[in-house]
Amino acid sequence: MNILWLFAHPERRSLNAALRDDGVRALRAAGHEVRQSDLYAMGFKAVLDVDDYPGADDDRFLVGDAQEDAWRAGTVGADIAAEHEKLAWADALVVHFPLWWFGPPAILKGWFDRVLVQGLASKVKDADGRTRRYGDGGLAGKRAMVVTSVGAREASFGPRGIHGHIDEVLWPLHHGTFFYTGMAPLPPFVVYGADRLAPDGYPQVAAALRERLRTLGTTAPLPYRTERGGDYDEGLELRAELAPGGTGLSVHSTEPPVPHRSPAPTSAPGSMSAAARTSVPARMSAPARTSVSARTSAPASTSAPARTSAAVPGGGAPGAVPTNTPLPRTPTPG
Repeated sequence: MNILWLFAHPERRSLNAALRDDGVRALRAAGHEVRQSDLYAMGFKAVLDVDDYPGADDDRFLVGDAQEDAWRAGTVGADIAAEHEKLAWADALVVHFPLWWFGPPAILKGWFDRVLVQGLASKVKDADGRTRRYGDGGLAGKRAMVVTSVGAREASFGPRGIHGHIDEVLWPLHHGTFFYTGMAPLPPFVVYGADRLAPDGYPQVAAALRERLRTLGTTAPLPYRTERGGDYDEGLELRAELAPGGTGLSVHSTEPPVPHRSPAPTSAPGSMSAAARTSVPARMSAPARTSVSARTSAPASTSAPARTSAAVPGGGAPGAVPTNTPLPRTPTPG
């Protein structure tokens, strides 16, 4: 398979960067071709604006029309065109980011805004002039899997968790982006309690990711109902006889949500244990700050140089109880 690893984390020594490197190595060792878009390393422009389309109508900037006109004319910006070439090449996407404020970092949202242009990913028509979406579309035939980390405990993202079920938290990405454009969204790989992961717990998490990647081409997608599968009426409302009395996001799946198990973290020395944290009021933390000197300028087409210290969990995930306890500096895991 040809796999595009789309990565959004500002710190090259982070837990997420270590997992990215391990994952890319595992995929290549299994015979897959892997290319990367490391958005922070690329300095990718996150904001869609009129500067992306200098030939757009001076009177009023109609974003969708400007995108489609430029895409069809082959005049999109060089950075957008480069991502389009990677998308066309890829059979599958791994979309990897820390969960910040219940969503991806802004730079990744900007990638979706700027790269998934109208005509390529949205408002794609079939031969009869009908719009292809929700199970069909311009990116049909591709697979997509989220890899993410959160600071909170797994139960708090479960069916009765205070943050909401992880499937619903990731709904805008899984259903509104992947499935809408025709890609098959796979169950996510989520590292829970990332702020409490100690170096000796890293190998277990990395091994679990490698196992998920081993079945990237065969794992069953999330069971969303397709728009054209007969489950929706002309107003695109779920037919009354399906999931009778049900409402909310779960009715748009043919099966109830199930937990996506990930390895339990090993607490770092000196950090608060999971049991002790249950009595501490959880709070939402802002994205962790990273100094300018920590950012990498490595080319996006290659992996970052090997690190000399352990991955430092971070990510400012919603629901995390922040800890400032540093991890011991040890050789890079894996």
